[in-house]
Amino acid sequence: MKNQLKVLTKALFTASIAILLSISTVVTHAKAAAKTDPIESAVIQQENVNLNKSTFEQLVSLKGVGHTRAQAIIVYRQQVGGFKSVDELAKVKGIGEKIVEENRKRLSL
Repeated sequence: MKNQLKVLTKALFTASIAILLSISTVVTHAKAAAKTDPIESAVIQQENVNLNKSTFEQLVSLKGVGHTRAQAIIVYRQQVGGFKSVDELAKVKGIGEKIVEENRKRLSL
């Protein structure tokens, strides 16, 4: 019984540390994002986005694309070996024709 209690205590301690580290990372990234220069943000939001080479941050700058959709784009391009056309972006889960059309002028291969 005492051994089980020790194991459970260690597991809870480890889980607590992991949660605290995760929260710390999110807060750190949020603070860094808040300090971004507005002019720099405007430039990033207007630059072309290469579907096959863009970073997570560049993908998030697209209209209608948040963290989940940006990650889905990265996973899709890794699985299929890259996009063959801009229209293929609509095949990514969570991305539809509307998002493709709203961003078409900024998208490239």
